[in-house]
Amino acid sequence: MAERNSTGLLMMLEPTPAIAMTLPVEVREKLAELELELSEGDITQKGYEKKRAKLLASYIPQIQEPSLQKENRTQTSSQAAPPGSKHNKSRATNTRDERFRSDLHTEAVHAALAKYKERKMPMPSKRRSVLVQSSVEACTPPDTSSASEDEGSLRRAGRMVSSTPYQNHPAPNVEHWFNRVIQGSSTSSSASSTSSHPGGRVHATTAVLADLMAYTQIGVPVNSRVSSKIQQLLNTLKRPKRPSLREFFIDDFEELVDVQQPDPNQPKAEGNQMSPLAGEPLGVVTNWPPSLLASLQRWGITQPRSPCLTALDNAGKPVYTLTYGKLWTRSQKLAYTLLNKLSTRNEPLLQPGDRVALVFPNSDPVMFMVAFYGCLLAELIPVPIEVPLTRKDAGSQQIGFLLGSCGVTLALTTDACQKGLPKAQTGEVVTFKGWPRLLWFVTDGKHVVKPPKDWHPTIREANNEIAYIEYKTSKEGSTMGITVSHPAMLAHCHALTQACGYTEAEVICNVLDFKRDAGLWHGVLTSVVTRMHVISIPYSLMKVNPLSWIQKVHTYKARVAVVKSRDMHWSLLAQRDQRDISLSSLRMLIVTDGANPWSISSCDAFLNVFQARGLRPEVICPCASSAEGMTVAIRRPPESGVPPPGKAVLSMSGLSHSVIRVDTEEKLSVLTVQDVGQVMPGALVCVVRVEGTPYLCQTDEVGEICVSSGSTGVAYYGLPGMTKNTFQTIPVRASGGPISGRPFTRTSLLGFVGPDNLVFIVGRMDGLMTVCGRRHNADDVVATALAVEPMKFVYRGR
Repeated sequence: MAERNSTGLLMMLEPTPAIAMTLPVEVREKLAELELELSEGDITQKGYEKKRAKLLASYIPQIQEPSLQKENRTQTSSQAAPPGSKHNKSRATNTRDERFRSDLHTEAVHAALAKYKERKMPMPSKRRSVLVQSSVEACTPPDTSSASEDEGSLRRAGRMVSSTPYQNHPAPNVEHWFNRVIQGSSTSSSASSTSSHPGGRVHATTAVLADLMAYTQIGVPVNSRVSSKIQQLLNTLKRPKRPSLREFFIDDFEELVDVQQPDPNQPKAEGNQMSPLAGEPLGVVTNWPPSLLASLQRWGITQPRSPCLTALDNAGKPVYTLTYGKLWTRSQKLAYTLLNKLSTRNEPLLQPGDRVALVFPNSDPVMFMVAFYGCLLAELIPVPIEVPLTRKDAGSQQIGFLLGSCGVTLALTTDACQKGLPKAQTGEVVTFKGWPRLLWFVTDGKHVVKPPKDWHPTIREANNEIAYIEYKTSKEGSTMGITVSHPAMLAHCHALTQACGYTEAEVICNVLDFKRDAGLWHGVLTSVVTRMHVISIPYSLMKVNPLSWIQKVHTYKARVAVVKSRDMHWSLLAQRDQRDISLSSLRMLIVTDGANPWSISSCDAFLNVFQARGLRPEVICPCASSAEGMTVAIRRPPESGVPPPGKAVLSMSGLSHSVIRVDTEEKLSVLTVQDVGQVMPGALVCVVRVEGTPYLCQTDEVGEICVSSGSTGVAYYGLPGMTKNTFQTIPVRASGGPISGRPFTRTSLLGFVGPDNLVFIVGRMDGLMTVCGRRHNADDVVATALAVEPMKFVYRGR
């Protein structure tokens, strides 16, 4: 009832065009503000009507005709009267007054229209309020509608028009638009003669005049929150419409097509087709173990006190030295516990061949090594992964997908690491996003049991079963598991031992991550085969003291150090802090990322500084490796009688066309790369074209390195299609015939074979970028920046 009263009051206070033209500026400003608030939904319909009635109450009653005021009061009282009252019945039977005839209504509207034509009002723009669903073109109500419907539809159209910004249009368009509104109002008024509201025509006419009055608000500045929002939106709508993506590049499209056309002057390969390059054969060792576990058993029994691994804390002090005897006994305890003490529903939780996740921090190599060999003794497949940082860590989500695809149900970790993982309310480790549900088992001494005296692990010869799974992250961010068989693991250790000349009891400093890549191959696997002593340098110590690995080489008289070029660069920044350091004991400084073109600058700078402290130039041995092909090539130590190291100054323009062109160092558009040594023993290497059929490259052509040996990865776990394309490639000659009867493994390394059968790497497939038909590599960008002055542009840790 209250809403009806407020509506009736608004009808009574509707201004005529003449009244609206004489309203003060501040009143029109407030009316405009109300209209804007209503269009934006900042005020309700009821509130709008009340406020507008209050604004107009002091002006309209003083000018309205007495008869019209009387009629309005009569209608208001009739609406306020209860249904069925005597007053309502009498009014319902009355005939319509002559004052509300359609001709009078039309004359009033035409008079108002004539005045507005003289003012040359602009047409409304196409912008509409989000509250109005119908368009201006649809504002004419149907002929069968009642007067109240006429009023509502015209009021909605009026609010829509008044809430829109305007642009200048010709006067005839304005007249046409108003005529449509007037005709709709006249038609609806004549059709509503039998309506229960006899004053409907006046109300409809008043609504149209109120709509016309809204045009008087044009140009009135409104300083309010709503008007500023409207103005901001108007400015946005005035901006040029953004073209489609194809139209946006239409001007450059023809140029792009021209650039992509083959350039007849571009360099092309001119050499002969290359021949596959074979490494030296694997030497026959009389006492070579039949498996990696056989080596662990031998040294654990015959050399139990020989040091195997020394762990350091963040201060660089030795925390614990694991002997071969302790490694053997602790691995047996863990293997027995995993197979016999973990059960669900009185059934063993694990069976031989099951996959187990190893979640160990980079600061605890001892516990990782025990867990790794414990899984091998239990015939389980270890899957080393990184420690998840948070519950929703993006990197760990991909790891979780790998664990799920491998069917992992158990995760091994340390007590300290388990306490640092996020917990649920029950106190258990939370299920990380994307991870399968895991049972966490702590491998510390108090959680494992000693096996009975009659229990012994099965030590088999290396068979074709999976030994471990190493993860790899692709360019797209997905994580894949690369399976390594027992024969491949043993053959790789054999090849590394022969290529590096490892001997028993040698000391090796490992600065790399011991869970994967070269850090795992040298510091955990090959070291056990040859009974070496590994000094593991944690990454946390390197961040605090970049010279720590050099200090340990000096302290332990290490013969071999396994580093990355970043470690050499960091030590250059801190070398002034230490003076009494000697590197004369080193016979090999293995640079595991020597395949990156920018590593040569770190190697040269490191040699220039530390040559005065006993470092010999021939000691630096870069190597090339990948997760699929493992170690592909490595520069041999000087006592092996190999040719001297070589450098190649190549034209960047030629490399972009996959062509090798020697240039001079004086130019800035050149790339200087160092060799990564000779092919691994027992391997057969070739270079194939990157795209299409794997044809052999020419001798002056860059392609992908492929290797065929018994020491590479076997497959992508659970991905047979990708496995066939990567691990079972058959390179062919130009005639179409295969070069060999055995399959090759794509290493994702881009390079060529240079003089003296030295292998050169210029990039990786993961960093390959093809722009307008020319190939570039992400490493080239880094190399170009470092070629200027690396000490001024590259800072520690970046």
